[in-house]
Amino acid sequence: MAGRSEEGSHKACRAAQALLQRVDKVTELVRIAAVGDVHCTKTSDGTLQSLFSQMVECADVIALAGDLVDYGLAEEAHVLVREIAPALKAKVPVVAVLGNHDFEAGTPDVVKQILCEAGIVVLDGDAVEIKGVGFAGVKGFCGGFGRSSLEPWGEPMIKSFVREALDEALKLESALAKLRTRHRIALLHYSPIAATVEGEPREIYPFLGSSRLEEPLNRYQVNAVLHGHAHHGAPEGQTSAKVRVYNVSMPLLKRHFPDRPAFRVLEVEREEPAATNGHVPRGEAITDRIGAAASA
Repeated sequence: MAGRSEEGSHKACRAAQALLQRVDKVTELVRIAAVGDVHCTKTSDGTLQSLFSQMVECADVIALAGDLVDYGLAEEAHVLVREIAPALKAKVPVVAVLGNHDFEAGTPDVVKQILCEAGIVVLDGDAVEIKGVGFAGVKGFCGGFGRSSLEPWGEPMIKSFVREALDEALKLESALAKLRTRHRIALLHYSPIAATVEGEPREIYPFLGSSRLEEPLNRYQVNAVLHGHAHHGAPEGQTSAKVRVYNVSMPLLKRHFPDRPAFRVLEVEREEPAATNGHVPRGEAITDRIGAAASA
């Protein structure tokens, strides 16, 4: 443990033990380690455990931004549960949303059930409070951004396509409305803004997200948004209301930060102290401080 403690001196992934004074209340940081697009397959045994072990050491909560498995198969979901065992055994809460790959086999409910039975919280228009931080999650959908957004005009199939995007935005709004926490994190798979898909071919922008997801994020003053899906996009951007948006797709993080662990850490300030998971960090992940803690 002594050696691990020395390694824990790395700045970006140090244990969030800082105490801040505000209105005579003791505050601390809750660390959220986020990644998307792990694309676990039937042959992924032993390939993801190291990643999740590092996330456990760096965070108090793990957030998974969709495309958890590759073909939406039950067998893949069982492998993922085994791979994420380090977090589950350490009692680190894991919150997730599904992605488009998780729907490929036509049985997303089976994938969700396997993950939930293992102890993973899978959100789909739902909200949950973990360690004083609120999480609202939906898969999201495509449709394009800004003036390039597809409109519900013409054939019934086009109208149904746009209706799916609208329904996902309404689900996100409903989930955010349920939260009463000071800090709120939105967890998506598809992007709510064009900035974090830049780098992808422009021809496929309409299939990478929808700006219809942006309005509820602005209105409910979300502190940060996490999404995946755009493997060749940009690591971060912001909404029109300056809400920070992070693309945490694992292939993207590996490409942009090849010398770092393939996940991102958000540090969120809370006012009610809660014990951290007790682990000393080993890696040096990309870390961002969110909310009031950003000015500390």
